Amino acid sequence: MPTNDIVRSHILITEAVEEAAENFVLSLKPYRCVTFIKEDFLIEDAKAVVAESYIAEADIKYIVLGGKSINVISQNSLLKVLEEPPRNIEFIIIVPSKSVLLPTVRSRLPMKSEKTIREIATLDIRLSQFDLDQLFRFVKAHERLKKHEAKTLLEALFYQATMREKMVLNARQLESFDSAYRLLELNGRFQVILVNVLMTFIADKPRAY
Repeated sequence: MPTNDIVRSHILITEAVEEAAENFVLSLKPYRCVTFIKEDFLIEDAKAVVAESYIAEADIKYIVLGGKSINVISQNSLLKVLEEPPRNIEFIIIVPSKSVLLPTVRSRLPMKSEKTIREIATLDIRLSQFDLDQLFRFVKAHERLKKHEAKTLLEALFYQATMREKMVLNARQLESFDSAYRLLELNGRFQVILVNVLMTFIADKPRAY
């Protein structure tokens, strides 16, 4: 495979996670491809990925990982190796939905999709101009969401900020989204979670480009 045709690290969004992984193994020959595809990707799987990534390679090695769910601890343990991959290592992360991944993971790799792109509902807000009155009204309107609905709303807020309003989120804002997903998994009170996320847009006005 010519150097300019090498498949670089990225995230693939597809419902057919296992099938996509098998296709990668075939299409990436003659390069070595090591897969870690699980129904539920756990911390021991993440540790195995990190260990495999530090096994020296003379040529490109692909590490294909993912599953229908990847818990927060596992994702956090992968952040360093995704940001600073060892020499000749490329990562392919395969998940059925963007919402499976923390914003900090998504920010480290380009994303591709095999799904029909479903337009996220437009939020009738401008996060770059958000104030306390708007925050109160928004939280009041969304305080009784179920867990999956809450995750969808967080996804819509992230999309609103980064794609529609072209904001460059700072570390505190990215961490607020990560914390929100973690607290939802622990059945935290969504009203409080949502306030914590939205307050970062009032306290830390991000720049637009």
